[in-house]
Amino acid sequence: MIVDDHEIVRRGIAEIVDRADGLTVVAEAGSVAETLRRAPLVRPEVVLIDLQLPDGTGIDIIQALRESLPQARPVVLTSFDDDDALAAALQAGAKAYLLKTVRGAEIADVIKAVAAGRTLLDDRTVMRRRADHEDPTADLTPSERKVLELIGDGMSNREIGERLGVAEKTVKNHITSLLSKMGLQRRTQVAAWVAGQRASGWRTS
Repeated sequence: MIVDDHEIVRRGIAEIVDRADGLTVVAEAGSVAETLRRAPLVRPEVVLIDLQLPDGTGIDIIQALRESLPQARPVVLTSFDDDDALAAALQAGAKAYLLKTVRGAEIADVIKAVAAGRTLLDDRTVMRRRADHEDPTADLTPSERKVLELIGDGMSNREIGERLGVAEKTVKNHITSLLSKMGLQRRTQVAAWVAGQRASGWRTS
């Protein structure tokens, strides 16, 4: 399913997708409301979403689909080359974040990969997220590494505490420590960093 408020953009993407083997466009939408109306009717496997829409944002759609259509895998396709937008999209549950400068053939490849269960970022975004250090996790304790991975899995502090068998306050302490060691400021930046590294095959263990 393609979500963009510019019809000419939707048509161009639809042509690329329909030409690719194994892919079919099942619906188009130009707003948040239209998307949330149509998606449950066609039950798409992948939803290609622009971030800027007339009645809200792509983040609104990703969050709503997470509840109403969890099997739909969101892919952001946007002109916003912005760390905060990237972090917000990944935190909401986006499985890929692509800029509209991407080549047409790459869009089809990413859709197929996301449908197969992968989380991807485009090369420029992955390189930017690597920052200046080869491994900013080098000084993390084993517990902090586990928390880092679970943040990357989209878990809340409470869920991480339950998984690790520790108090939520302990989880918050681990997050404060790992943020400081990695040179980050917010939890959403951690989620974005992990997603970027996983796209290139990185694991903490």
